[in-house]
Amino acid sequence: MWYNNILETIGNTPLVKLNTITKGVPGTILAKIETTNPGNSIKDRMAVKMIEDAEKSGKLKPGGTIIEGTSGNTGMGLAMAAIIKGYKCIFTTTDKQSKEKVDALRAFGAEVIVCPTNVEPEDPRSYYSVSSRLEREVPNSWKPNQYDNLANSQAHYEQTGPEIWAQTEGKITHLVVGVGTGGTISGTGKYLKEKNPNIKIWGIDTYGSVFKKYKETGIFDKDEIYPYITEGIGEDFLPANVNFDVIDLFEKVTDKDAALMTRDIARKEGIFVGNSAGAAIGGLIQLKDKLKPEDVVVVIFHDHGSRYMGKMYNEDWLRERGFLQDEKLTAKSILAKKESTEIVTLDAQKSVLEAINTIKSMNISQIPVTQQGMIVGKIAESDILSALLENPGLKSAPISEIMTATFPFVDLNTSIDKISSLINKENSAVLVEDETGKIEIITQYDIINAISG
Repeated sequence: MWYNNILETIGNTPLVKLNTITKGVPGTILAKIETTNPGNSIKDRMAVKMIEDAEKSGKLKPGGTIIEGTSGNTGMGLAMAAIIKGYKCIFTTTDKQSKEKVDALRAFGAEVIVCPTNVEPEDPRSYYSVSSRLEREVPNSWKPNQYDNLANSQAHYEQTGPEIWAQTEGKITHLVVGVGTGGTISGTGKYLKEKNPNIKIWGIDTYGSVFKKYKETGIFDKDEIYPYITEGIGEDFLPANVNFDVIDLFEKVTDKDAALMTRDIARKEGIFVGNSAGAAIGGLIQLKDKLKPEDVVVVIFHDHGSRYMGKMYNEDWLRERGFLQDEKLTAKSILAKKESTEIVTLDAQKSVLEAINTIKSMNISQIPVTQQGMIVGKIAESDILSALLENPGLKSAPISEIMTATFPFVDLNTSIDKISSLINKENSAVLVEDETGKIEIITQYDIINAISG
């Protein structure tokens, strides 16, 4: 048996029991592994449905251009379908999204425009606004608008809901879903509640998003909105696809808990998934007291871990945000093992001769150079030697004439691996600002001392 094209392989994704990560959570916990869709995410389902509905209604015409604001996964589904069906794609996304997602969209031949995250949806620079403007300007174009296009929810009502009902033989008691556009939870939840009104539908939200408070109070609180790191869930507006009547409750999960749980799913269950899966499991664990041993819980695992290699699966990225505290040495622990000494600097207007005298008297080889108290460069013995061999008269010139780029700056959470990679022939040290705001220097010697000490 074969399929006529890749779109026919969408759906019928497996349901897999979780055995380790949910220890201590009552009930049978099952993950719906949407990464087996050809675009590696659940969004393939609704992308094709939105296109097919637009074709039927005449909104999308042959040879047309699909324009959409997407965090990556919907774009992948749309791009894949566009290739099979003969359309062009232009996507807008935010600078919060992982580079892997943007690269994947471009790999499918789509044009991708990256817009700032921290602006209001109405702002002309936002990815919502830019996609709407392009739809007006590009001839024969169509914007699916996954947030308000109810074909999104309908796809899950027609596919995801029936699949889960059949796979659990109608035994499902709870559905747990990270909520972004709202299509997955609303469409799947509606179908399941029609089959059994007692099934609980739990939405996972993030801090910085409006969903939880709106569900509980009916108030759209702009003070709830602030930037967050978690991808794929939460919003700063209310998409039409979020059916609050279907969703029984929302639970918020922190960026840190979502990121670390995402890694744990891979390490403890061998399932390589994205950030929203980590948030969903984190939320489920927070809600475990609401469950009984006989419950059957289905958690949606939306997308694949390969889209997050530069983020949740990158230890330096996690450390920079203070999410990962492990045994590895960091800039902070290296400084703690180092004798505190006043960093020697030279003002950029000092002469080369003064630099030579300082290097000799202090028995050092490189010195940071300052201008109005700020570090702007460095001067090294080798720089001075090269300059004087070329022009002996430079002795009286200001060191700003021969200084080179400053030492790299790192933060206190930077790992020893990253610091070591920054120390090379050009840079014999890195600079770090300690907790009091004082600039400290870390050399190769300091690293060796910290390891051996």
